[in-house]
Amino acid sequence: MNKIEQGLISSIEVAVQKLYDQTLEDGMIMIEIPKDSTKGDYSTNIAMRLTKLLRKNPQMIAQELVKELENTKGVKSIEIAGPGFINFWMKSDSLGDVINTVVEEGTKYGHNNSGNGQKILVEYVSANPTGTLHLGHARGAAWGDCITRLLNASGYDCLREYYINDAGNQIHNLGLSLYARYAEQFGRTVELPEDGYHGPDVIEISKVVASEQGDKWLDKPEGWLEFFKTEGKRLELEKIKRDLNYYRVGFDSWISEQSLYDEGRVEKAITKMVDMGLTYEQEDALWFKTTEYGDDKDRVLRKSDGSLTYLTPDIANHEYKFERGYTKLVNLWGADHHGYICRMKAAMQALGHDKDALEVDIIQMVRLVENGQEVKMSKRTGNAITIRELCDDIGVDAARYFFVSRAVDTHLDFDLGLARKQTNENPVYYAQYAHARMCSILRQAPEFKKQDSYSLLVEEKEVALLKHINEFPGVVADAALTRSPNKICNYIQKLAAYFHSFYGAHKIIDDTNPALSNERLGLLIATKNTLASALDLIGIAAPEKM
Repeated sequence: MNKIEQGLISSIEVAVQKLYDQTLEDGMIMIEIPKDSTKGDYSTNIAMRLTKLLRKNPQMIAQELVKELENTKGVKSIEIAGPGFINFWMKSDSLGDVINTVVEEGTKYGHNNSGNGQKILVEYVSANPTGTLHLGHARGAAWGDCITRLLNASGYDCLREYYINDAGNQIHNLGLSLYARYAEQFGRTVELPEDGYHGPDVIEISKVVASEQGDKWLDKPEGWLEFFKTEGKRLELEKIKRDLNYYRVGFDSWISEQSLYDEGRVEKAITKMVDMGLTYEQEDALWFKTTEYGDDKDRVLRKSDGSLTYLTPDIANHEYKFERGYTKLVNLWGADHHGYICRMKAAMQALGHDKDALEVDIIQMVRLVENGQEVKMSKRTGNAITIRELCDDIGVDAARYFFVSRAVDTHLDFDLGLARKQTNENPVYYAQYAHARMCSILRQAPEFKKQDSYSLLVEEKEVALLKHINEFPGVVADAALTRSPNKICNYIQKLAAYFHSFYGAHKIIDDTNPALSNERLGLLIATKNTLASALDLIGIAAPEKM
C-alpha cells in the first residue's frame, strides 16, 4: 500500500468515526485504481461495505462521506458513481511526490518494513550431492531465491538454507561409483554398483581425484571407502555451488544431514518423542503416532533392522530450525513430496509447535518446449538438461524470469524459442530494453533539478506512470507476504508498457519548455529506478545499453 492509499484510508476512517461513531477493522476500507481513468485516480467501495453495519442506503452513505472528505489533503475532486462507489481525483503534485522519494532511494525504492523483523527460514533446492543440478531443480532454485530477496526487502529476518542430504545410502553408492571411475583412470575395470551413479559428472570428478591423489587408493587401503564418500560429496557439492552462483542463487546456511547425527540431534529428537509418549514399538520397529495429528496412518521412525527412515532426521532438522529462533519455516518441495507435508506438520504439532508455522510451497513440473516439441535431453550429452546448459543457451536472465513469471504451483511450458528472441515478444527483452532506453535518454539529457512539487505532470500517460510507481512498495510487500515473485514480473511488464506508452506520446527533452522537461526527467529517473529495483528483486540484470 502506498502513501496516497494510506492517506485516503486514514481520512475515511476518521470520517466514519466522526459521522457514525464506528471504528473499522483493518482491511475494511479497500482502495483500488480504476481500470478506466475517467472514473478517477483511486476508488473505494466502502459505502457499500458499510450498508449492513449502518442499515442505510449506500448512496446516502457515499454522499455523507464525500461531504466529510471534500477537504482531504491531496484530493482535487470526489464523485459518486454507480450504486455507491466513491472516486477520487488527486492533485498532480500529490501523485508527483513519489518522484523525489524514488530519486532519493534509488534502486532500493520499494523496500519496506511490512515483515517487521519476523524470523523466517526458507529451505530450497536441497538436491542430493550426488550429481549435477538439472532442469528439475531450476524452477525451485529461482523461485526460492526470489522469495528470499522479497522477504529481505520487506523487513523480514530471512535465512536462506540448503539442506545437504548426505547421510543416506546414496552417499555410500556415490563412494563406490567414484572409486570405480577412479580405478578406470589407471586402466582397471571395476563394476559399478547396481544403484550407482553413471553420469559424466562422476567421471569428471574421478579425473580430479586421480590427478590429486595418484594411485594411492587403487588397492583399497584402510579408509578407502570413507575417503571416496567424503571426496565425492565435497566435489559434487562444490560443483553444485558453482552452478548455483552462476544462476545467481545464494544461501546463508548449508546444513548437513550427517551433522545432525554427529551432533546428536537425531537421537535427541527420538528421545524427546519417546519421552512425550508419541511413539510405540511394534514388530521390532519404532512407530510415531502421526494419526493422532491428522496423518492417514502412523509412520515408522526406526525400522526393525535398526536403520532410520527419512522422516526421522527430517524431524530433527525441523526441530533445529525452531531451536534457532525461527517462527516460520518455509520449504520448497517437488510435487512428488505432496503427501509428505501432512506427516511433517503432524510431527511439528506433536512436538509442541504451531503446525501452521511450517508452510510448504509445492513446485510443479516444467516442460521445455521448442518449435512445439518437448525437449527432454541435452544435445551435447544425451542426458537431462542441466541448469548450466540452460543458462548457456538462453542466458541467466531469461532462465530465471521464465521460471518465476508463472505461479510455482502450476505446470509450466517453458518456450525456449521465445526465451532466445531479442524482440519485444520476449518479456525479459521487453523489460530490459525499456531500462536501456531510459538510460540512453538520460545520457543525452540536461542535469535533473529536484523540485518541491511536480504540478506539470497532468497528461493521462504521465499520471498512469506516477500511479503505477506509487503502487510499487505495496506490490513488493504483497509479493513477499504471499511468496509470489510472479507478481513482480506482472508489475515489471505493466511498468515497461506504461513507459513505452509515455515515451511514444510525449517529448521528454524539450528545450522550448524546460520546466516541463525537467519534471518529465524526474519521472523518467523514478521509472528507471523503480524498474531496476523490480528487476533486482527477481535477480534480473538492468542493462544500461542493449
